Amino acid sequence: MKKKEELKKASKRCEKIIDAVNQVYVGKRSVVIKLLTASIANGHVLFEDYPGLGKTLLAKAFSKVIGQEYSRIQFTPDLLPSDITGIMVWRENQNFELKKGPIFANVILADEINRAPPKTQSALLESMEEKQVTIEDKTHELGPPFFVIATQNPIEQEGTYPLPEAQMDRFLLRLSMGYPSTLRKEVEIHKRRIEWEKDDPTEDIDPVVKKEEFLELQKFAEKKVYVDDCIMEYIGKIVRETRKKKEVKVGASPRGGLALLKLSRAYAVIKGRDFVTPDDVQMFILEALNHRIILDLEYSLEGLSGKKVINDILKKIPVPKEFERREG
Repeated sequence: MKKKEELKKASKRCEKIIDAVNQVYVGKRSVVIKLLTASIANGHVLFEDYPGLGKTLLAKAFSKVIGQEYSRIQFTPDLLPSDITGIMVWRENQNFELKKGPIFANVILADEINRAPPKTQSALLESMEEKQVTIEDKTHELGPPFFVIATQNPIEQEGTYPLPEAQMDRFLLRLSMGYPSTLRKEVEIHKRRIEWEKDDPTEDIDPVVKKEEFLELQKFAEKKVYVDDCIMEYIGKIVRETRKKKEVKVGASPRGGLALLKLSRAYAVIKGRDFVTPDDVQMFILEALNHRIILDLEYSLEGLSGKKVINDILKKIPVPKEFERREG
């Protein structure tokens, strides 16, 4: 199959996934697009949002639509690392066998991740980084695909263990759904609930792509999307600028630049291109970098937000002229 035909096929698959998820999830289409982009880029997503906005529904619907095995872990203060990874149990045949934990799935919903103590959080975050689990000195591979959709409440602090910056850095994106934007959207949620005749409509969802087809999307983004040197320089300048701002105590690491690179390549596939444009990069700058920078306390107390800092950087760094000429 020619590359152009492959690309067209990949883009159509992405459109089918987005449309199918939006049949169930009544919310911003951009949130679904960004979630799909992160999954094609083989990365994890942190939803920092209020309860009741449909995060669980979105995660379940998304996993069903892309034909992947789904698992939900409710993080609580008494959750143990073994409750996530699994344990070795003694069987009647006088052998130890692995009783797999919920981490052994393709799409993991880590609900209220900041409610569990750091040791338990680390058990999940190690799996996110290594894509494997070690139990009793034996390593077990996870996936592919394997990605985590984690949630945390941004306002509730009592009984929580906030994620350290080093662990936040493992998430490719930090997203927020927000409340329904209009009264029409709010009413649409009510109408959908009446149509479903049940609280969980995901039981009736059929995959629109097979597991192998989704893996092909990941492979296409990784191997067949071209990134010009001027685009890589553009990403590098943005990331480096976060370290120069006087308002920023700790800037984005090279991992932040790699996150932008991976996301822009995956988004290019969704848009039906085999090359990255500055617009692809700009689409994800805020959600990819906001959780990777730490503001100086003085400026933070004055009400300065990471969003404003990043937007100022975006205005300061010009779009590559070489790319504009080539596109023209």
